[in-house]
Amino acid sequence: MTVKVVAFGGGHGLSACLRALRHCVPEIDLDITAVVTVGDDGGSSGRLRAERGGLPPGDLRQALVALAGEHPATRRSAGLFQHRFAPAGPAGDGLAGHAVGNLVLCGLMEQLGDPVAALRHAGTMLGAVGRVLPMSPQPVGIEALVRGVDPARPDEIRTLRGQHQVAVTTGRVESLRLTPHAPPACAEAVAATTEADWLIFGPGSWYTSVLPHLLVPGLAEAIVASPARRLVTLNLAAEKETLGLSVADHLAALHWYLPELKVDLVLADGKAVGDPEPVERAAESLGARLVLAPVAVTDGTPRHDPAALGAALVPVLGADR
Repeated sequence: MTVKVVAFGGGHGLSACLRALRHCVPEIDLDITAVVTVGDDGGSSGRLRAERGGLPPGDLRQALVALAGEHPATRRSAGLFQHRFAPAGPAGDGLAGHAVGNLVLCGLMEQLGDPVAALRHAGTMLGAVGRVLPMSPQPVGIEALVRGVDPARPDEIRTLRGQHQVAVTTGRVESLRLTPHAPPACAEAVAATTEADWLIFGPGSWYTSVLPHLLVPGLAEAIVASPARRLVTLNLAAEKETLGLSVADHLAALHWYLPELKVDLVLADGKAVGDPEPVERAAESLGARLVLAPVAVTDGTPRHDPAALGAALVPVLGADR
């Protein structure tokens, strides 16, 4: 039986999840859909978004590459998508810093006039073993009220605008919102969510990659209404945007932004969690049970090992209801 899985996120966290799902495929027949945030405004993606309009391509590219096929030609194409032009010399260079895949996706979206069709074509180019969809067909802005942006004024609250500014802040994020306030949901992402057997949230940057999906009304409604089971994969360490948040606070944030959200399982690394009791309580408040597994790389860095994460996911995704 085919198990339909929809993974929500962006950037390196979503890539790790997708690579882990790839490791599950020999044991479980998976139909994989990645739903990707479209709020990036930094680096190559930010430049293309500002100069050309359209969706920022970077996180979409990362998801496509994570799902790329194993044939030598498609692996070479995936490597090309990830190739980044070297920094410019004194004379300047318009290509400097751009990833080739970002330019390809930008060109396909302009040529086809439809981001979903562009991603489908790019997936074919890479022999992708799943599909990649944007959470919204239009780019969004990410804004946050942040306390303590200036260490000299720890109680002052400022508004930070843009995914990059929110991601690198060392202040405490008090609240998050999208601009426009209620962006349209990608219709194909809504359909995939409605038809899924499992919905997976995380790992990834909590405020800029995971929570934005819950702020798209059409997608949030589909997430709540879907008959799928729901899994949250917790991060291994706090990032700049989540400094001061406990592991349990990450789960509480899901409830804060989507109170109707019910979760079946929370997957975490035992070493990263430490004392499991507060995390178990936070999981139970969402209706979930906590599953601990060694899912980190062994070199001590806070990164998920796709093979280890995949091994932890197999008994979860393959379990009968």
